[in-house]
Amino acid sequence: METQRSKAMEDSKTREEDAELAKAIMARRFYPSLLGPEAWEGYIFSDLEIRIKESTDLYGAVLWPSAMVLCHFLETNRDKYNLLDKNVIELGAGTGLVTIVSSLLGAKVTSTDIPDVLGNLQYNVMCNTKGRCKYIPLVTDLIWGQKLEQRFPRATHCFDYILAADVVYAHPYLEELMDTFDHMCQENTQILWAMRFRLDPENSFVDRFQERFHLEELYDLPSLSIKLYRAWRKDKRTKDQGEAAA
Repeated sequence: METQRSKAMEDSKTREEDAELAKAIMARRFYPSLLGPEAWEGYIFSDLEIRIKESTDLYGAVLWPSAMVLCHFLETNRDKYNLLDKNVIELGAGTGLVTIVSSLLGAKVTSTDIPDVLGNLQYNVMCNTKGRCKYIPLVTDLIWGQKLEQRFPRATHCFDYILAADVVYAHPYLEELMDTFDHMCQENTQILWAMRFRLDPENSFVDRFQERFHLEELYDLPSLSIKLYRAWRKDKRTKDQGEAAA
């Protein structure tokens, strides 16, 4: 009986902590007080106002809560995950919030997504980082799994961090995404990945991901159905593996 009571108290405390953290994260978003000719959503990070323009006709050009979770973590854990002067690549950058916040925190960011969303991504990144950042972010296209060694040769493209928010869902390119993680992640690279759980494909991807990478859970937010992970390579790539990726 005592064990059941203790577990119930612990579960209640966990739910309260989840609700408090989720509330703090979502409170960073605000909306314009007046409607103008161009729709946007606002966010506060690094004590700065960030305005994000969405494009509702493109799935990748809509900002999902996982990006806010990752940005909140990066800003509130700068002592342990200091992005200053670090080489960072974001996969599936979407509307660009994670790229923008990482740049404001001093990172040298390569922001990537498919060609269809680059126009909106470039617009948001330029409008929110110009004159504010130590390094100008590079926005470029990246189709997962294609020409990885040609576009991002491992000998010259060594990233300290790979950032990803809501890149895993029921799309047909999960294997290509896995190969992209595998190519970009070198011995000293850390992956910070926020993921919203929706359907079984997300769970099976995590299982397969753990065959190649160590995985540590940093946040678990049931109220948002989002988890935040840190990951790093299990093994050192051999020369043959590197050539095969080309």
